[in-house]
Amino acid sequence: MGGMSRRRLIHTASASVAAAAVGGRARAAAPSAAIRVDGVRTRFVEHRYRTPYKFGGVPVDRATILDVEIDAVGADGRRVTGFGSMPLGNVWSFPTRTLPYDVTLGAMKGLAARIERIVAGCDEAAHPIELARLLEPEYAAAAAEETAARGLAEPIPALAILVTASPFDAALHDACGKALGASSFLTLSPAHIGHDLSRYLGDDFRGESLQDAVLPAPVARVPLFHSVGGSDPVRASEVKEKLDDGLPQTLADWIRFDDLVRIKIKLQGEDLRWDIERTLAIDEEARATKPGTDWKYCCDFNERCPDVEYVLEYLRTVEERSRPCFEAIEYVEQPTSRNLRAQPRVDMHAANKLRPIVVDEALVDLESLLEARELGYTGLALKACKGQTHSMLFAAAARKYGMFLTVQDLTCPAAALVHSAAIAAWVPGTAGLEANARQYMPEANEPWEERFPGLFRITDGFLHTDCLAGRPGLGVV
Repeated sequence: MGGMSRRRLIHTASASVAAAAVGGRARAAAPSAAIRVDGVRTRFVEHRYRTPYKFGGVPVDRATILDVEIDAVGADGRRVTGFGSMPLGNVWSFPTRTLPYDVTLGAMKGLAARIERIVAGCDEAAHPIELARLLEPEYAAAAAEETAARGLAEPIPALAILVTASPFDAALHDACGKALGASSFLTLSPAHIGHDLSRYLGDDFRGESLQDAVLPAPVARVPLFHSVGGSDPVRASEVKEKLDDGLPQTLADWIRFDDLVRIKIKLQGEDLRWDIERTLAIDEEARATKPGTDWKYCCDFNERCPDVEYVLEYLRTVEERSRPCFEAIEYVEQPTSRNLRAQPRVDMHAANKLRPIVVDEALVDLESLLEARELGYTGLALKACKGQTHSMLFAAAARKYGMFLTVQDLTCPAAALVHSAAIAAWVPGTAGLEANARQYMPEANEPWEERFPGLFRITDGFLHTDCLAGRPGLGVV
């Protein structure tokens, strides 16, 4: 990790954030990419899922999308409007055994209203990375206030704060790029931000540029990971209710429909035999349907495994039963609790000798990334739902530490999918993108198919991201 201890690195990186939270906002520098907020508008859009998506033992059948528009003024006086969109994803970001769905969703919607007022009241002129540094302590305080106002038995967690704030952060980055007439992914140098990476990631990154964490242009295509949820039918015999909407239901039909090459396998983490048989069945069906394909799988336990021994037995048994299936497992995602400090701590070093172990739900800040590395996680999942700012900073940290990278979504439709695809295309070395709204929320994507056919009409198992080249902002609108 370089010449600095984790504790010292965290202290250095967080000192300026803490300072911003004490005694009001600190004044920010105003480099050429600085923007000033001139108005904020939000709206909620509701969608029902085509079929329930089961992950982490919980079926989800609906989504609330938060759309954000931010009017901003660039350093040269140009007026622009940035746009961001994200599902609130409360089941994933605010998991609880005590609070019902409508309560956690209501808390996140209430927090969104508070964040809207915070952003609208910001009079700083700064780059979105710097604005995030200044405003995030206020978002955390707003979450505590919303928790108290609603009398919640559990506080709004850090991950839910990131998800709620993410469309605001996206809209700021979108506005910044538009003000410069450039992609937001090309506005990340110290000359644009006003600071090098050490301001946000600590002394280990002194003199380093965030711009080096992205490519000079997006790659032309990104592998799509098709999701097989815990209740999704693999074989025709598993279909309980036939849907006559023109879309596939079984895995084999999806493989033929989209010419798939990658699969994300949702597992239980509580039934080892089921997890093993499910993985082998999916592999068998994939190979029978499309022989000769270089299949790659992501195995996602959604933090349900009790310990590393479960993961080891799963991987070793799959290898014993089918070497090709084992070799196709590209990585294992968040197998155990997102609480990395839970006792006893779960060390993943033995598991990462078999396959990369990727941190997802546990990844909310630099400290959690460093905690995960200490515990043996060798990769991380970038997500637009954690914010463009955090995605770029995590990408820079992963690059420095030589970590495996992938991009995941939150059943992101429409603009949120375009944003997610952009992260996967601009950040080098990502394994691919989960893009499952086409499976579970296709009606939300329909208005976008003509504008971005390469992203919304899959014909060869890839998202064609060359359409994002040359587009200002985040490339959405």
